[in-house]
Amino acid sequence: MLNKGDKVAVLDEAINGIVLSIKGQEVTIETEDGFVMNFAIGELVKTNDSNNLMDSIKRINIDEIKREKTIPKPRSFVKERKEKEVGVPEFDLHIEKLVKNKNGMSNYDILTLQAETAQRHIEFAIKNRIPKIVFIHGVGEGVLKAELDFLLGRYDNVDFQEANYQKYGQGATEVFIKQSKK
Repeated sequence: MLNKGDKVAVLDEAINGIVLSIKGQEVTIETEDGFVMNFAIGELVKTNDSNNLMDSIKRINIDEIKREKTIPKPRSFVKERKEKEVGVPEFDLHIEKLVKNKNGMSNYDILTLQAETAQRHIEFAIKNRIPKIVFIHGVGEGVLKAELDFLLGRYDNVDFQEANYQKYGQGATEVFIKQSKK
């Protein structure tokens, strides 16, 4: 509400003044330059007397000024490392890695030992909720890879694919174990 003697500013124009009279929706003001002008009540905004220095100081929000003045933390463009990323367990199924001496073993014995080793590692990973493992089988003639594919295909909660070519070449299979909620 505006009253006679209030200081006002005109919206959308750089005019300030003092209310001389109010008649309905029409307000008569005297501008700072001494001109008498009429405006609709909706075109005026009441302003406070800013001559009193203490009133002006009381209106200052110190917390807001401090927030504006705080220096923003500079952005770091160095890639932050995650906390120690857990490595994926890798199991080398080459016969030289499984036994000290393969002399006297037939191809059947070798393949059986490799398949049983792979099965033990799969069962261990499922039991211990390990989400991913890698079997290194080598390229060779593809017999071990075919046996491994057959073995992995028997598990419902297991998906597999060729492992990262850059890291392992063509001789590895990556196994993903789907975890059921307990």
